[in-house]
Amino acid sequence: MNGAPLPDPAHERLTRLWQTHRPPGPLLPYELKTAYRKRWVRFHSLPESKRYAEDEAEYAVLLDRHNTVLDELFAGGEAYVVTTDWAHPSDPTQYSDLRCSLHPEGTLWTTLDDTADPDPEFHTRWYFYADRRPWRRGCLDPLLRAAADDALAGIFVTDIGLGRMYHPYDGGADVVLATTEERDRLRHRHADWLSAHPSGY
Repeated sequence: MNGAPLPDPAHERLTRLWQTHRPPGPLLPYELKTAYRKRWVRFHSLPESKRYAEDEAEYAVLLDRHNTVLDELFAGGEAYVVTTDWAHPSDPTQYSDLRCSLHPEGTLWTTLDDTADPDPEFHTRWYFYADRRPWRRGCLDPLLRAAADDALAGIFVTDIGLGRMYHPYDGGADVVLATTEERDRLRHRHADWLSAHPSGY
Protein backbone atom coordinates (compact mmCIF):
# COMPACT_ATOMS: atom_id res chain seq x y z
CA MET A 1 0.00 0.00 0.00
CA ASN A 2 1.15 3.49 -0.62
CA GLY A 3 0.12 6.90 0.63
CA ALA A 4 0.96 8.41 4.00
CA PRO A 5 -1.20 7.25 6.91
CA LEU A 6 -2.68 9.84 9.21
CA PRO A 7 -0.57 10.50 12.34
CA ASP A 8 -2.81 8.23 14.38
CA PRO A 9 -1.13 5.61 16.63
CA ALA A 10 -3.83 3.02 15.87
CA HIS A 11 -3.40 3.58 12.13
CA GLU A 12 0.38 3.46 12.40
CA ARG A 13 0.19 0.14 14.24
CA LEU A 14 -2.21 -1.26 11.65
CA THR A 15 0.14 -0.18 8.87
CA ARG A 16 3.10 -1.92 10.52
CA LEU A 17 1.09 -5.11 10.97
CA TRP A 18 -0.19 -4.98 7.40
CA GLN A 19 3.32 -4.56 6.01
CA THR A 20 4.57 -7.46 8.13
CA HIS A 21 1.78 -9.96 7.51
CA ARG A 22 0.17 -9.30 4.15
CA PRO A 23 1.42 -10.88 0.92
CA PRO A 24 3.40 -8.60 -1.40
CA GLY A 25 1.52 -6.55 -3.95
CA PRO A 26 -1.92 -4.93 -3.84
CA LEU A 27 -4.43 -6.60 -1.55
CA LEU A 28 -8.10 -5.65 -1.52
CA PRO A 29 -10.74 -7.24 0.72
CA TYR A 30 -12.10 -9.48 -2.04
CA GLU A 31 -8.58 -10.89 -2.54
CA LEU A 32 -8.33 -12.27 1.00
CA LYS A 33 -9.75 -15.63 -0.09
CA THR A 34 -6.89 -16.06 -2.57
CA ALA A 35 -4.07 -14.59 -0.51
CA TYR A 36 -4.92 -16.65 2.59
CA ARG A 37 -6.44 -19.70 0.91
CA LYS A 38 -5.12 -22.20 3.48
CA ARG A 39 -6.75 -20.29 6.35
CA TRP A 40 -9.92 -19.16 4.54
CA VAL A 41 -13.52 -20.26 4.69
CA ARG A 42 -16.67 -18.77 3.16
CA PHE A 43 -20.08 -18.77 4.82
CA HIS A 44 -23.32 -17.94 3.05
CA SER A 45 -25.61 -15.54 4.86
CA LEU A 46 -28.99 -17.07 3.99
CA PRO A 47 -30.36 -20.63 3.83
CA GLU A 48 -29.90 -22.51 0.56
CA SER A 49 -27.27 -19.94 -0.42
CA LYS A 50 -29.90 -17.34 -1.28
CA ARG A 51 -28.03 -14.21 -2.30
CA TYR A 52 -30.22 -11.28 -1.21
CA ALA A 53 -32.64 -10.76 1.66
CA GLU A 54 -36.17 -9.82 0.63
CA ASP A 55 -37.79 -8.98 3.96
CA GLU A 56 -36.91 -8.15 7.56
CA ALA A 57 -37.14 -11.80 8.62
CA GLU A 58 -34.40 -12.68 6.14
CA TYR A 59 -32.31 -9.69 7.21
CA ALA A 60 -32.61 -10.98 10.79
CA VAL A 61 -31.25 -14.37 9.72
CA LEU A 62 -28.47 -12.72 7.72
CA LEU A 63 -27.40 -10.42 10.57
CA ASP A 64 -27.55 -13.25 13.10
CA ARG A 65 -25.19 -15.37 10.98
CA HIS A 66 -22.77 -12.48 10.54
CA ASN A 67 -22.80 -11.55 14.21
CA THR A 68 -22.48 -15.15 15.37
CA VAL A 69 -19.20 -15.58 13.49
CA LEU A 70 -17.99 -12.08 14.35
CA ASP A 71 -18.60 -12.82 18.04
CA GLU A 72 -16.56 -16.01 17.75
CA LEU A 73 -13.70 -14.05 16.19
CA PHE A 74 -13.67 -10.85 18.23
CA ALA A 75 -15.82 -11.06 21.40
CA GLY A 76 -14.04 -9.73 24.46
CA GLY A 77 -11.42 -7.89 22.39
CA GLU A 78 -10.91 -4.97 20.08
CA ALA A 79 -11.12 -4.88 16.32
CA TYR A 80 -10.18 -2.66 13.43
CA VAL A 81 -13.12 -1.84 11.17
CA VAL A 82 -12.05 -0.87 7.66
CA THR A 83 -14.16 0.53 4.84
CA THR A 84 -12.95 1.41 1.37
CA ASP A 85 -13.73 3.79 -1.43
CA TRP A 86 -12.26 4.08 -4.90
CA ALA A 87 -11.97 6.29 -7.95
CA HIS A 88 -9.82 7.05 -10.94
CA PRO A 89 -6.94 9.05 -9.41
CA SER A 90 -8.28 12.28 -10.91
CA ASP A 91 -11.96 11.69 -10.07
CA PRO A 92 -14.15 11.97 -6.94
CA THR A 93 -14.62 8.76 -4.98
CA GLN A 94 -17.67 6.59 -5.64
CA TYR A 95 -19.22 6.04 -2.20
CA SER A 96 -18.19 9.08 -0.15
CA ASP A 97 -21.57 10.10 1.28
CA LEU A 98 -22.79 6.57 1.99
CA ARG A 99 -19.48 5.45 3.43
CA CYS A 100 -19.28 8.48 5.72
CA SER A 101 -22.83 7.98 6.94
CA LEU A 102 -22.28 4.30 7.73
CA HIS A 103 -18.71 4.58 9.06
CA PRO A 104 -18.40 8.08 10.57
CA GLU A 105 -15.65 6.88 12.93
CA GLY A 106 -13.43 5.84 10.03
CA THR A 107 -10.56 8.15 9.20
CA LEU A 108 -8.21 7.81 6.25
CA TRP A 109 -5.68 5.10 6.97
CA THR A 110 -3.89 4.68 3.64
CA THR A 111 -4.35 4.46 -0.12
CA LEU A 112 -3.53 1.88 -2.74
CA ASP A 113 -2.96 2.54 -6.43
CA ASP A 114 -4.00 -0.29 -8.73
CA THR A 115 -2.07 0.35 -11.95
CA ALA A 116 -1.98 -3.21 -13.32
CA ASP A 117 -3.90 -2.29 -16.47
CA PRO A 118 -1.57 -0.81 -19.14
CA ASP A 119 -4.24 1.79 -19.98
CA PRO A 120 -4.06 4.68 -17.46
CA GLU A 121 -7.79 5.26 -17.94
CA PHE A 122 -8.38 2.04 -16.01
CA HIS A 123 -6.06 2.84 -13.11
CA THR A 124 -7.79 3.02 -9.76
CA ARG A 125 -6.92 4.57 -6.43
CA TRP A 126 -8.39 2.83 -3.38
CA TYR A 127 -8.89 4.69 -0.11
CA PHE A 128 -8.93 2.77 3.17
CA TYR A 129 -10.67 4.23 6.26
CA ALA A 130 -10.24 2.62 9.66
CA ASP A 131 -11.21 2.87 13.28
CA ARG A 132 -10.37 0.72 16.30
CA ARG A 133 -13.15 -0.22 18.70
CA PRO A 134 -14.17 -2.74 21.36
CA TRP A 135 -16.17 -5.44 19.64
CA ARG A 136 -19.89 -5.40 20.47
CA ARG A 137 -22.45 -7.64 18.80
CA GLY A 138 -24.58 -5.57 16.44
CA CYS A 139 -22.18 -2.64 16.20
CA LEU A 140 -21.69 -3.26 12.46
CA ASP A 141 -25.27 -4.03 11.50
CA PRO A 142 -25.72 -0.97 9.21
CA LEU A 143 -22.46 -1.81 7.41
CA LEU A 144 -23.40 -5.48 7.19
CA ARG A 145 -26.76 -4.62 5.64
CA ALA A 146 -25.08 -2.33 3.12
CA ALA A 147 -22.66 -5.10 2.18
CA ALA A 148 -25.52 -7.60 1.91
CA ASP A 149 -27.36 -5.27 -0.47
CA ASP A 150 -24.18 -4.67 -2.52
CA ALA A 151 -24.54 -0.98 -1.68
CA LEU A 152 -21.08 -0.68 -0.10
CA ALA A 153 -18.33 -3.16 -0.90
CA GLY A 154 -14.81 -3.48 0.44
CA ILE A 155 -15.57 -3.76 4.16
CA PHE A 156 -13.43 -5.88 6.44
CA VAL A 157 -12.83 -6.39 10.15
CA THR A 158 -9.63 -7.65 11.72
CA ASP A 159 -8.37 -8.27 15.22
CA ILE A 160 -5.60 -6.02 16.48
CA GLY A 161 -2.99 -8.65 15.65
CA LEU A 162 -4.19 -9.04 12.07
CA GLY A 163 -4.58 -12.78 12.56
CA ARG A 164 -8.33 -13.02 11.94
CA MET A 165 -10.15 -11.17 9.17
CA TYR A 166 -13.80 -10.95 8.19
CA HIS A 167 -15.01 -9.60 4.85
CA PRO A 168 -18.80 -9.45 4.35
CA TYR A 169 -20.10 -9.31 0.80
CA ASP A 170 -23.48 -9.64 -0.92
CA GLY A 171 -24.22 -13.27 -0.22
CA GLY A 172 -22.03 -14.10 2.74
CA ALA A 173 -18.61 -13.53 4.22
CA ASP A 174 -15.01 -14.54 3.64
CA VAL A 175 -13.28 -15.41 6.89
CA VAL A 176 -9.53 -15.79 7.49
CA LEU A 177 -8.45 -17.51 10.70
CA ALA A 178 -5.09 -17.50 12.45
CA THR A 179 -4.37 -21.15 11.65
CA THR A 180 -5.71 -23.87 9.39
CA GLU A 181 -6.84 -25.83 12.45
CA GLU A 182 -8.84 -22.89 13.77
CA ARG A 183 -10.39 -22.47 10.32
CA ASP A 184 -11.40 -26.12 10.29
CA ARG A 185 -13.06 -25.88 13.70
CA LEU A 186 -15.08 -22.82 12.66
CA ARG A 187 -16.06 -24.45 9.38
CA HIS A 188 -17.26 -27.55 11.26
CA ARG A 189 -19.35 -25.47 13.71
CA HIS A 190 -21.21 -23.80 10.88
CA ALA A 191 -21.21 -26.54 8.27
CA ASP A 192 -24.81 -25.75 7.31
CA TRP A 193 -23.73 -22.29 6.12
CA LEU A 194 -21.09 -23.52 3.69
CA SER A 195 -21.33 -23.42 -0.08
CA ALA A 196 -22.16 -26.68 -1.80
CA HIS A 197 -19.61 -25.84 -4.49
CA PRO A 198 -16.43 -27.96 -4.25
CA SER A 199 -14.25 -24.82 -4.29
CA GLY A 200 -16.02 -23.40 -1.25
CA TYR A 201 -17.24 -20.38 -3.20
